[in-house]
Amino acid sequence: MIQTFLLILPFGLTGALSPIMLTEQTMLLTTSGGLRAGRRYAAGAIIVLLVFVAALVTFGRVISLPQEPKLDANLDIAIGIALIGLSIFLRKPRIHRKKKAHHKSRLGGSTAFGFGALSMATNFTTLALMIPASKIIAASDLDFPVRDVIVLALVVMASTPAWLPLALATVAPGPAERGLSALGRLIEERGRLLSVLLVAALGLLLIGRGIINGS
Repeated sequence: MIQTFLLILPFGLTGALSPIMLTEQTMLLTTSGGLRAGRRYAAGAIIVLLVFVAALVTFGRVISLPQEPKLDANLDIAIGIALIGLSIFLRKPRIHRKKKAHHKSRLGGSTAFGFGALSMATNFTTLALMIPASKIIAASDLDFPVRDVIVLALVVMASTPAWLPLALATVAPGPAERGLSALGRLIEERGRLLSVLLVAALGLLLIGRGIINGS
């Protein structure tokens, strides 16, 4: 279990670098009925991510790929190349998405659940990182309930931008607002660079592992 968790840890932490979702949730919490809207936003985002990861893990176990090291190595290399491509794509600015996020952050609690679900469903960076992480879980020899605990741990890590502002605002509203503002500025300024570097590093790691396992 510990080994599997350590393998998925970088994917979960990298997937959590979502400046847009953090901004959306933070701005929702500043509106009238913000805590209620924030809870629904977080629920929508987490449910979508949980369903996505659970489906990938289930599918990965059902297809029962032959246990051939070369096949697994080729898959690692393919995913690694895909992540390198994703890191190059992430370098491009996404101005339209940011404008859309600021507009939608004024939505009330009645539509916040759908807003959170849509935000996660269109968060392609996080979803892409869940694919190799889910592959690791599916390929492990873990059974219920340990496997499900690992899946939940991955979802909790990757959905941090959705639930962390809500948790901080609930526990300490005043300090949380100042802390989230500082964190939001940091991620807005450096978040894309961190995402690019971490995704590229994960891609290189998988390519290297695939070459070693395939040789």
